[in-house]
Amino acid sequence: MGVQNTAPFPLEATGEFPAPGMTAPGSFSFSDDDTHLTYLLGEPADPWQRLWEMETTTGTTRLLLDPGDEGIREASLPLTETLRRQRERNRATGVASYVRAQSAQLLLIPLRNGLYTLDGLDGLDGRDAAIQCVMEGGDIQTPALSPTGDAVAFVRNGEVFVASLAAPKRRQPDALKTTPRTTPRQITHGGRAAGVTHGLAEYVAQEELARREGLWWAPDGRWIAFEEVDEGAIPRFVIPHLGLGAPEPQAREEHHYPFAGAANARFRLGVVAARGGAPVWMDLDFGEEVYLAQVFWRRDGALGAIVVNRPQRTLWLVRFNPSSGQRTTVLTEHSDLWLHVPARGLIELETGEYVWASERSGFRHLYVYAPSGELLRSLTAGEWVVDDLLAVDLAGQMVYFTGNRDDPREKHLYAVPLTGGDIRRITPEPGTHDVVIDHGCRRFVDTWSAVDQPPVVTLRTLADGARLHAVPTSQDPRVEMYQLTPPEFVTLPNRGGDLLYGAIYRPDPAFYGPGPYPTIVSVYGGPHAQEITNSWGRMTANLTLQYLRKLGFLIFALDNRGSARRGLRFESALAKQFSRAEVDDQVDGVRWLVAQGWCDPQRVGVTGWSYGGYMSLMCLAQAPDIFRVAVAGAPVTDYAGYDTAYTERYLETPATNSEGYRASSVFTYAEAIRGKLLLIHGMLDENVHFRHSARLLEALIHANTPVDTVFFSDERHMLRFAPNRVYMNEQIVAYFLTHL
Repeated sequence: MGVQNTAPFPLEATGEFPAPGMTAPGSFSFSDDDTHLTYLLGEPADPWQRLWEMETTTGTTRLLLDPGDEGIREASLPLTETLRRQRERNRATGVASYVRAQSAQLLLIPLRNGLYTLDGLDGLDGRDAAIQCVMEGGDIQTPALSPTGDAVAFVRNGEVFVASLAAPKRRQPDALKTTPRTTPRQITHGGRAAGVTHGLAEYVAQEELARREGLWWAPDGRWIAFEEVDEGAIPRFVIPHLGLGAPEPQAREEHHYPFAGAANARFRLGVVAARGGAPVWMDLDFGEEVYLAQVFWRRDGALGAIVVNRPQRTLWLVRFNPSSGQRTTVLTEHSDLWLHVPARGLIELETGEYVWASERSGFRHLYVYAPSGELLRSLTAGEWVVDDLLAVDLAGQMVYFTGNRDDPREKHLYAVPLTGGDIRRITPEPGTHDVVIDHGCRRFVDTWSAVDQPPVVTLRTLADGARLHAVPTSQDPRVEMYQLTPPEFVTLPNRGGDLLYGAIYRPDPAFYGPGPYPTIVSVYGGPHAQEITNSWGRMTANLTLQYLRKLGFLIFALDNRGSARRGLRFESALAKQFSRAEVDDQVDGVRWLVAQGWCDPQRVGVTGWSYGGYMSLMCLAQAPDIFRVAVAGAPVTDYAGYDTAYTERYLETPATNSEGYRASSVFTYAEAIRGKLLLIHGMLDENVHFRHSARLLEALIHANTPVDTVFFSDERHMLRFAPNRVYMNEQIVAYFLTHL
């Protein structure tokens, strides 16, 4: 290939974070009276986030807090916070997060040396903002404000503490008062025993069930529900820090990692008075092992929860008497395949009825249930998916949700009458809309992007989607400077007639002609994810793919069977065995490209990360006549070495589905690998352990199969440091240039 680098940006730009156009406001929160909107925002040349506020009537904005030297920095975080951010895939710095009280004008802000509160949000002058230090020192985790903002609960050293909040003194918005205002009191005990914590979610809840909290304030602020986690039955998995020199050459981490088919953490759900005392334990005896998927307080003062069994085929919606722990089952659902619990699948109404998101039809839709658990009516139906249940306006008798009713690649805000009826789309622009609705169901924040549109954030009316105010952000000069060309969407059938969605990044024909081109398949392939979306960040702002396109490669991405937002039947191709259906679909995609005259069949490579790394290996091993080069990042090589909640959902256990695990393992096909392979992994990866790549390396050596490697001694599953990302991309680009 006659390579001409036509990229208007250097390779070093591929390590930038955020990506071009992605420095948009985020973490939106409306005040309890909806008069103010707070959010976090950095700058294109400075991703350090600051806390901002908009007055929702006038659109006036002001800076609330620049944290200065007390802001969050990746390199200075304690291990527990580093691991939590890995679960969230969070690289934010500065003000990385904040918490709002439900019924008070108070914000809680975790910073480098402790927790701070910010008050005075009713003013429009930054001089009225107030910062108060709550406490400093120690390893503070998962802070949560009481509903009225008069206390904060958090976890330190595996125990729950509560601190009362004194009235703050008025200060400048950039001045942080560092004197502790109150002494926290410990309200749980016994958690310092080996492997036992109070108030923290266990690993699989954080990583696989999207539940990252382990304590919950009651609406009246008098009680706190908390999870007790005992990981003592899980053997310790040791991760040595091999890249360290003196004075700490023996540093290492120890994790209780629940491998598929092996022991999970044991847990209890308790309720304790906010002032302390003996906890009351809720009845969680379901006659089998379960996961605690969600916990919430109900309007009537009862504690609610969504519980799924370990195979994740049965779900219970339950309520507990917090005084006695007695459990009542409200409803039960069962699937012959598996169940997904959405981040918010339930909204309880003042009438006692509730809106519930269920996949009972094979697609997630909304239903109204009586307090007794009796199904009253369905609100949505069809071969499309409800993504998020957002709000119910009881006065206006409307339910608001996001979904892909118009196109599986898009996400829009919709409304449907609570009594049932026609569904109305509110967001008009094609693309992806992420939405936050205010408490009164009058306005919403809309973060909209498309492949040809970087994110735009506006405040809109909920009634008709009309724009009220733009949420200000600095223009990112890189969008124009880098001349990013949006990919082209394509559709194609696989060999079984299923419709698949793909995207093509085509080389510039002025430099490289009409094709065929050497082709790189960018793949993820696994369940619970979707790559082909009409969005800027996932598609157009991928600088590595854009750079390779500018070098003359045709880049192709395809959502094979098993990917998300297409319904359970589409996902079911992965039941009990990974890789075969996905590789077949990716092969069909390459053959389709060849038939169009775009792909040179003798020069096809594949690359991906995590499940995409696994897929890259399987494409090379199972279809060596199609794929000649693979770059596999952080791959799972044997699913018996991955975690319980993810793996068993799709493959059952190694004991009940040994053939499925064998057929899904890279080692089963390792001797068939003949193409060029570059293996990349972070040696501190606590999600997909470096052990996966180490074992594969050993198998390839025994098979006398050449392999190239790039291993990072100080990186985890998500590469945190820009120099490492640049170095990795340099190796990937060079590898494809050399071998494809």
